Amino acid sequence: MKVLLISGSPKPEGNTALLMRECAKVIKEDGVQAEVISLAGMNIQSCVACQNCSATGKCAQDDGLNEIIEKVRAAEGLIVGTPVYFGTARGDVMCALQRIGYVSRNTDRFLTGKVGGPVAVARRGGQTLTLQEMMMFFLINDMIVPGSTYWNMVFGRLPGEALQDVEGMATIRHFAENVATLVKKLHGN
Repeated sequence: MKVLLISGSPKPEGNTALLMRECAKVIKEDGVQAEVISLAGMNIQSCVACQNCSATGKCAQDDGLNEIIEKVRAAEGLIVGTPVYFGTARGDVMCALQRIGYVSRNTDRFLTGKVGGPVAVARRGGQTLTLQEMMMFFLINDMIVPGSTYWNMVFGRLPGEALQDVEGMATIRHFAENVATLVKKLHGN
């Protein structure tokens, strides 16, 4: 059993990346494997609806996302984190989610039944809209999204500040616990 965590931060040591590592730590402590993948340094392009994935099972664009898609396919859970830029999720994060969803829907629907959800980090605001925006991906792909004690959002601007948001981090840790618990329950443990 494994949960894949995608960090949508362009900064390998940014708040989102740190948050994904904390989620992975909690998931591992609950007895489920976890792997964090970073989009930092990648140039994820938008889906062009070419439909090639219907025939090949892979996205026709060669920008590294196919490797991530295969890891998503093999995992039982998926958590996606993004910093909030101008009130919404980063564009490349949404491009990645749209292409992952498109490949799933046009092939074997590998996202169906996976457990997970979105996480958002911002300096001041925009997290709730970002969570709603990202949640559409999870729901339209027939995924299972557990709750937590509040919304999956944390406040912080400079790298490391998000980890100081005590309530936000408690919410995120509880969400990660719920993801691990549900993955185990769904897979016989």
